[in-house]
Amino acid sequence: MAAGAHRAVLAFVAVALAMAAQTARSQTYPSKPVRLVVPAAVSTPVDILSRVIAEKVSARLGQPVVVESKPGATGAVGAQEVLKQPADGYTLMTLHMPMSVAQTLYSKVAFDLRRDFVPIGQTAWSYNVLVVHPAVKADAVKDLIDLLKRQPGKLSYSSGAPGTPAHVAGELFKLRAGVEAMHVSYNQFPQAIADLLGGRNHFMFAATPPMIPHIAAGKLRALAVTGPKRIAALSDVPTMTEAGFDDFVVRDWQGFVAKAGTPPRVIERVNAAIAEALRTDEVKSIFAKLGADAAPGSPEDFARLIGAEIERWGGVVRMAKLRVE
Repeated sequence: MAAGAHRAVLAFVAVALAMAAQTARSQTYPSKPVRLVVPAAVSTPVDILSRVIAEKVSARLGQPVVVESKPGATGAVGAQEVLKQPADGYTLMTLHMPMSVAQTLYSKVAFDLRRDFVPIGQTAWSYNVLVVHPAVKADAVKDLIDLLKRQPGKLSYSSGAPGTPAHVAGELFKLRAGVEAMHVSYNQFPQAIADLLGGRNHFMFAATPPMIPHIAAGKLRALAVTGPKRIAALSDVPTMTEAGFDDFVVRDWQGFVAKAGTPPRVIERVNAAIAEALRTDEVKSIFAKLGADAAPGSPEDFARLIGAEIERWGGVVRMAKLRVE
């Protein structure tokens, strides 16, 4: 056999052996703990829901799912950490809505959601609530709009970071209502809440779970929720649609993804564990108390959602002329 042909045979055998080894590994997956990178700060709604799911998925996979918080740069820090790891399913990531906004909002993005990651499955929907400081003379959304029109640019709304639901909901509200308000962005969600409670900002489309105690205590006034229907935790608060804004639905969502190239058998295994966990009454009850809904679905369903959200929020970013360098 000629030397060139011999080398070709050896190369073919090496590739075949590698593929066989990968198949064997995916069939026995997981044989060790799985790491879940959450690109958000500890104790934020995304982190809390991720930990609930990780615990339940761990029980079904038969291996620990270890949650590691990696906040920063609207998901870029967490994404880059995952992309450094092998595409073997032992490092997963929680992908959430702000990362789809980042694709258009930022002039430089360190990741491409559709190229660099493979969807495993959505886990949750969660919603925001429009709240105002008690000093703001508004008992309904129309009152807030009237106030903003009388004082254009004088009132401010806060968010935890650019591209978060609080930010883009505020911008969508301004576009739809034809009003002006100053956006005040913080690096940390708790600080945005603290300054709203202190009256340094006037309103916010805030994540529902941490707002519920403040609303109940009268420290903030709830005007509307951004879901397609009222939520159980705030059943007396109308939706933005009920308040006169057709199709004003801003839903934070999250789910699991893996690095592109992860074996399909691994994706199927984790998706099945997620779906089984999300369909239990226990998880549904926990989510409801947190103002969220369980959202089991296929990898294909999640891929379609990610694509649709990139397009939707890209349109809002361009209309509002938003850009972060």
